[in-house]
Amino acid sequence: MQAFIGTGVALVTPFKKDFSVDVEALKRIVNYVIDGGVEYLVVLGTTAESATLTADEKELVIRTVKEANNGRLPLVLGVGGNNTMKVVEELKTRDFSGFSAVLSVSPYYNKPTQEGIYQHFKMVAEASPLPVILYNVPGRTASNMLPSTVIRLANDFKNVIAIKEAAGDIVQAMKLLQDKPKDFLVISGDDMITLPMVLAGGAGVISVIGEGFPKEFSEMVRLGLQRKVDEAYKLHYLLADSIDMIFEQGNPGGIKEVFKSLGLSENTVRLPLVNVNEDLANRLDAFVKKVVN
Repeated sequence: MQAFIGTGVALVTPFKKDFSVDVEALKRIVNYVIDGGVEYLVVLGTTAESATLTADEKELVIRTVKEANNGRLPLVLGVGGNNTMKVVEELKTRDFSGFSAVLSVSPYYNKPTQEGIYQHFKMVAEASPLPVILYNVPGRTASNMLPSTVIRLANDFKNVIAIKEAAGDIVQAMKLLQDKPKDFLVISGDDMITLPMVLAGGAGVISVIGEGFPKEFSEMVRLGLQRKVDEAYKLHYLLADSIDMIFEQGNPGGIKEVFKSLGLSENTVRLPLVNVNEDLANRLDAFVKKVVN
């Protein structure tokens, strides 16, 4: 579990202008974030636009990331959904070589009860050959996995090792930190409150902004873990405006605009997502030039 302390980044899937997967850009991005000092990589999460990728494209993304990473950092694979049996089947049949854990989102759209969420993850935990990181993101799933449910899963299944907590609620995060088993990791899924969560006892972050500014953001997290509060908050406030901007018109439209400014990839997204507007694109470009140059 030490592998998941610090900064993980939720990798985008870069597309060419014809909407095909840009393999070379993905390799550039992997090297960029590794060189920037992040601790691990998350493949095929929400930021990867996984919902719009075909099965073949997902395999291409996995192969590309594994090749570019070349064993340098731990890899986490997103395996989740709102059809429990389909998730279980993937967990039982997929080749997980090269991966250290799975990230599994709380079921979306169906709006299950807390008992339904528990039973879903019970089956996930029993089927998974790898440690499981739960993922709570009520803004996307339309249901909130309560701390009591998370703690119940953490206590009942040894391979449920962590949660990516993205409710954006620092009070809820603190309740998790208060009640969790000793070795269970509470990982921020909200870039803006990552530092407060770390200082309250969190293990780090699975980040979007950390992909665009890996050097600064991963150093902020490390300083927070070391309790160097003033130094950490200096970096937080350096990046705070960019965190607001990259989510202003949806994810990953904002972070892909950052990558375009960095010269790493096109800013192409797939419908139903669209590019950020010209005003936001200009503001993001100006921010990149200020921080990186």
